[in-house]
Amino acid sequence: MKRLLSLAISLLILAVLYWKIELTSLVEVFQTAHPLWMVIGLGMVVPTTWFTARRLQFLMPVHHPLSFWEAHKLILAASSLNMVLPSKAGDIAKAYFMRDRGHLSGSLALSLVVFEKACDLLSLLVWCLFGLGLYPQKDAFFWLMTVGILAGLASGILLLSSTRFANLFFQLGQQFAPPKLKLKFKQLQVAWSDMHAYFWRDRRQLLRVTSISMVIWLLHLWQIWFFILGLNAWVPFLTNLALSPLALLAGLLPLTFAGVGTRDAALVFLYAPYFDAATGAALGLLCTSRYFLPAIGGLPFLEGYLRAARWNPKQKT
Repeated sequence: MKRLLSLAISLLILAVLYWKIELTSLVEVFQTAHPLWMVIGLGMVVPTTWFTARRLQFLMPVHHPLSFWEAHKLILAASSLNMVLPSKAGDIAKAYFMRDRGHLSGSLALSLVVFEKACDLLSLLVWCLFGLGLYPQKDAFFWLMTVGILAGLASGILLLSSTRFANLFFQLGQQFAPPKLKLKFKQLQVAWSDMHAYFWRDRRQLLRVTSISMVIWLLHLWQIWFFILGLNAWVPFLTNLALSPLALLAGLLPLTFAGVGTRDAALVFLYAPYFDAATGAALGLLCTSRYFLPAIGGLPFLEGYLRAARWNPKQKT
C-alpha cells in the first residue's frame, strides 16, 4: 500500500510538471541531443557500479572475502529490489543475501550495509557543502540549504563516531516511534553497535571506504553534468557540484517512487537560471535512468538470490 501511495505521488508531481511543459518541447530536447555526451553520461553507470562493488569488497572482513563478481551481482540485485521495495529496502535485502550465501552473520551483514548507506549519505552531504561553498549566489535559499546540510552532516558524523550519541538517538527513536517501528529501531541500534565495533578498530579500512564513497558520488555528479552537455545545455561544473547534490537529496525523500517526481521538480527549479523547464524535465528523465539501468542489469541475478534466501537452511544471526 505504501509503495502504491509513493507511485501515486510521483505520478501526480510528474503530471503537474508536464502539464506546465509542452510535450513537444520535451521531445525536441531529446531529438536535438548530442549523442556522444549522452552515451558517455549513460555509460557512467559502469564505473559507478564498479567502484560500488569494490567498496563492498573492502567492507568485508578479511576472513570472509567476497569475489568481485559476487559483489557486482549483489549490488545489481539490490538495485532491482530498490525499484519495488519502499525506503531503499533492497539494500537491507542485500544484507540477508550475504548472510544466506554464508558470507557473514546476519547482524554483521546488516551493520555493513548500514555503514555503506551512511557513507553514501554523508559523502553526498560533503559534496553539497563543497559545491555550495563555491556557489556564487549567496541568497536566502543558499543559507537555508547550507544550514540544513551542515546540521545533517554534523548529526551523521556524530552517529558514526560517538556510540553515546548513537544510543541516545536510537533510544529516543524507540520511545517516540510508532509501535510498528520500535522493533526496527532496536534492530538498527544493535547493527549500529556492531558497525562501531567493526569499523573503528581499523582506521585504514575506514579511510579507504569513505574515500571510495566520495569518489562514487563525484562520478554521479560528473554523470549529471554529462547529461546536461548531452542535452545541449550549459552549466559551469562547479555550479553543478552545488545544484545536482541538492536535487539528488530531494529524490531521497521517502515520499515518491524511487525519487521520481521530487527529483524532477528539484532539477527544474534549481537549474531554472541556466536552461528552460523542458530541458530540466529531460534531465530528470535521464537521472531516473541512473537507477533503472542497474535495476535492469540486476534482474538476471535476482531470482537466484531470492531462491537462496527462501530455501537456504543456514540462518545465521
